[in-house]
Amino acid sequence: MSLLARLHILFVVCLGLLILLSGFVFWSSEQPLRFLAYLIVACLASGLRVSVSTVTGTLSLNFLFILIGLLDLSATETLFLGTSSTLLQFLVSREPGATGARTLFHVCNVAVAIKGASLVYASQTLMHLDVFIPGRMVLATAALFAMSSFQLAALAAWTEGRSLRETWWERHLWSFVYYLAGAAFAGFFSLLSRAAGWQVALLLLPVVYLLYRSYFLHVSRVEVEKSHAEEMASLHLRTIEALALAIEAKDHTTHDHLERVQVYAMEVGKEMGLTGGDLDALQAAALLHDIGKLAVPEHIISKPGRLTQQEFEKMKIHPVVGAEILERVRFPYPVVPIVRCHHEKWDGSGYPSGLKGEAIPIGARILSAVDCLDALATDRQYRLALPLQKAMEVVKSEAGKAFDPAVVAILERRYVELEAMARARSADSPGPLKVDLRIEKGAAPAAGFEETSHPTDTRQLVHFLNSVASARQDVQALFELTQELGSSLSIDETLSVLGLRLKRIVPYDAMAVYLNHDKVLKPEYVTGENSRLFSSLEIPVGQGLAGWVAENLKPIVNGNPSVEPGYLNDPNKFSTLRSAIAVPLEGMAGVVGVLSLYAMEKDAFSKDHLRVLQAIASKAALAIENALRYRQAETSATTDYLTGLPNARSLFLHLEGEIDRARRIGESLAVIVCDLDGFKKVNDRYGHLEGNQLLKTVAQGIRGACRERDYVARMGGDEFVLVLPGANGESAARTVDRLRDVAREAGLAVCGKTLVGLSGGIALYPEDGEDAEVLLATADRRMYGTKPSRSGKHPAMAAAL
Repeated sequence: MSLLARLHILFVVCLGLLILLSGFVFWSSEQPLRFLAYLIVACLASGLRVSVSTVTGTLSLNFLFILIGLLDLSATETLFLGTSSTLLQFLVSREPGATGARTLFHVCNVAVAIKGASLVYASQTLMHLDVFIPGRMVLATAALFAMSSFQLAALAAWTEGRSLRETWWERHLWSFVYYLAGAAFAGFFSLLSRAAGWQVALLLLPVVYLLYRSYFLHVSRVEVEKSHAEEMASLHLRTIEALALAIEAKDHTTHDHLERVQVYAMEVGKEMGLTGGDLDALQAAALLHDIGKLAVPEHIISKPGRLTQQEFEKMKIHPVVGAEILERVRFPYPVVPIVRCHHEKWDGSGYPSGLKGEAIPIGARILSAVDCLDALATDRQYRLALPLQKAMEVVKSEAGKAFDPAVVAILERRYVELEAMARARSADSPGPLKVDLRIEKGAAPAAGFEETSHPTDTRQLVHFLNSVASARQDVQALFELTQELGSSLSIDETLSVLGLRLKRIVPYDAMAVYLNHDKVLKPEYVTGENSRLFSSLEIPVGQGLAGWVAENLKPIVNGNPSVEPGYLNDPNKFSTLRSAIAVPLEGMAGVVGVLSLYAMEKDAFSKDHLRVLQAIASKAALAIENALRYRQAETSATTDYLTGLPNARSLFLHLEGEIDRARRIGESLAVIVCDLDGFKKVNDRYGHLEGNQLLKTVAQGIRGACRERDYVARMGGDEFVLVLPGANGESAARTVDRLRDVAREAGLAVCGKTLVGLSGGIALYPEDGEDAEVLLATADRRMYGTKPSRSGKHPAMAAAL
């Protein structure tokens, strides 16, 4: 609870207690028996409440007896009558959350309101102005309502962080009419009491109770009918959502799409003034606008590439089919026109009817812009997702052409907010349908399986290969290919043989073998047309042609090469190839990669070509896997496993070669030996895992601080060696200074403190020696000469002295 709300409670309670104490001190009663009778009746009626089906909240009938008390009782009697019935109401009714503090606040609030109403009714100013009793009663009633409702609204608003005006307007204004009706009844009751006696007037109260009971039963029936209507509306909406899942079962990209479009469309519709049935229609259409895709072949919906003219003609039927499906549902609001027209364009160039401008239903105008924005911002089989801001720029550029400018203006202003709302909605979503299931029961269909008249054997395979190659030499080429694939452990030689031999059997214009590196396909071997383009690709598994093949372990024939990620959205990069065939390469440890062949002609590959590739895929995958293992073993023999830098063996070979080169061309050469100061403290304090991370960070930093031609190696432990061709003593010293900065920054990044430093020693060729071992030993000795120690000298220096 906020401080303002606490102060408000304290003020009302203190003021109310002061008023009650004052009333107790100045108590007066002309007819105690009448007061007691009124008090008993008020307490008996304290549990009666008035409610309205369209409003949240109820109204206690206590106010009626307070108004009667203003006319027939003294101010102190009215005060205690109202507060006593309120207290009994909270004690007996056991309202939810009726704590002692809450009860005290409400009792004191009633005391303050009664005091204010009494002062207004007995105001000398009103009497001097000759305001009649009915006028003063109306003003007193208004004061009672205003003071009691204001205190409650203020507490609710300051507790919930809402506007005081809105809270009072929504929760309390509706009850003012009942206060005025109560004032009229209190006036009639007072006249009857004065004319026939208060005992006779009390007989009017049972009649009032019967009227209240009739009203209560009526409201109860209305509430039941309202609840039933809400349940039916909820059932209707759930049925719509279930119907929308039929689309998801066929096109999985629409699961999140439908929910996101619904959130965007509803918010835009509210801002454009849609209410009631129009808003309900927009909500249903947002879920069901793509239901007509059930009539579109699945290979067109999920095609990873641009549609042909014939395919697009088939796709264009889905708004009409969707409208026809929904016409049979007979929605009570106009869903069908929105679904039919959600691909119409503002300038009249859309389909299916070519409507223009405001002739397009407003719901369809909203849905088309929202649908396009979300489609651009999500991954599709035929292209990668655009960043949301860039997608919004595309939609904005189509304002006045494809989309209603008013709708685009709202999207441009609120798309960030709407995206946050859509993400929150998606987080609560139950997720997509489980369609990738395998049913174990059911050995065969009722009609049995189709039986082949000729069982598949090796003779069928020979016949198939003859039909593909059309000659015995092509069959021999396939045999030779499978034999040669495992003859070399070089990955380059293996893939080169594969490409050369395969072209004789399956003609292609370009070939690419993508290898799987942590869920990313990278080209290992590329040859033919657009080779530079394909060599630059890095394809996430699941995206593009090759990514789809790797994820689903299924081949694809005559796909569009232009859908590969990396250049799809770059107009400066494009492929002249028009068809592709790709098969997964499955090894012992899973998917090794993807073999893709490309052709200049459209639909250049046949099912026979696919069978050839599938026949050699397993052999190719095994050969590639073996070659990769050999390359890894060969690399690890000359590479440090932790940092990826060359190891000591590589260093000596390289340094000897650099010395020979420097001797031939008369160039200088610098060798730097360095290690980390305080590295042991890092291992002791943070553990060896952090120590290893520090070594990797330092290695990356050293490599980044050197020239491209410089050579960096790890000798072992925390010791690194740099070979700097053409460097002299001055440039080598500057390099050591940079390395010290690298060590400090690495320590700060890994440990959060500057715990480590760096010491380095320099040896120059030919001044300090002409042999690799001599140069390394000299640089190592000088490095230890610069290393600090607790005594101020390094132990090696002390021993030398």
